[in-house]
Amino acid sequence: MKSVVVDGATSMLGLALINECIANRIKVLAIARKDSRRLARIPKSEYVEVLLCSQEHAAGLDASALGKYEVYYHFAWGNVLAEQRRNIELQLPNIGYTLDAVALAQRLGCRRFVGAGSQAEYGRVSGRIGPDTPVNPEVAYGVAKYAAGKMAMIRCGQLDMECIWTRTFSVYGIGDNMTTLVMYAIDRLLKGEKPSFTKAQQRWDYLYSRDAGKAFFLIGEKGKAGKVYCIGSGESRPLYEYIYELRDAIDPNLPLGIGEIPYGPLQVMNLQADIRELGKDTGFAPVYSFEKGIRETIEWYRESRGRQ
Repeated sequence: MKSVVVDGATSMLGLALINECIANRIKVLAIARKDSRRLARIPKSEYVEVLLCSQEHAAGLDASALGKYEVYYHFAWGNVLAEQRRNIELQLPNIGYTLDAVALAQRLGCRRFVGAGSQAEYGRVSGRIGPDTPVNPEVAYGVAKYAAGKMAMIRCGQLDMECIWTRTFSVYGIGDNMTTLVMYAIDRLLKGEKPSFTKAQQRWDYLYSRDAGKAFFLIGEKGKAGKVYCIGSGESRPLYEYIYELRDAIDPNLPLGIGEIPYGPLQVMNLQADIRELGKDTGFAPVYSFEKGIRETIEWYRESRGRQ
């Protein structure tokens, strides 16, 4: 693998993959919205070319002057806030945008398309969750991700391209969205404020963004066409343990509001990715402990706040 396309380039996963590509001297075409407030986060590198194009305009993009690439990574996805994920009308366009991305990948000469799905495709299940676990999405976001993955597989087959779909679990780290539990907690605690949580007894699988970037890189390079891979740490423990560890990395004396928020009606109580197939096919294994990853995330956020 010598060249890749990354749409949704300013997302946490997009940035992590781009940095992994730079470390491996891989040419990257980074696609991002021109109105994104995160454009400055895309690394400045001789290996990275930035293309400003929204998902809405990808279908009509003239790719003739952009050169040829080998692997296309599709991270772009609109309307990802909690309330937006439940809205059918907001999620439906993402399926079409995924097919537009497949068509763009073909115009760019890509032989392989890698899509970023979600654990939300599974709904509420128990035990270790793997590629063969039956899917049962319960919110529009999960349904749209599942439909996009199936449609991408079909369209890639029609265009004689390889397709791999991934289902990411709870990734955190550098470039994370401020609406996630991890970033909410870090922000509140750095301000000396008490964050509020549910009882946090659900078992969670957290993976650091640098590890996730490595996983996507290896999937593009070594993954098997037509497969679905789960991306996570492969381990789970009660959410409150992660929260205490995060708090202690900032100040063990800060209060935590665990139990102050009730569980939601569709609360997922178990997330543990089965990454054995991913490891077997690509050699991926997480390197970062939560303790190390969360300390790097806290430091990144401290520095980013200081530049604001």
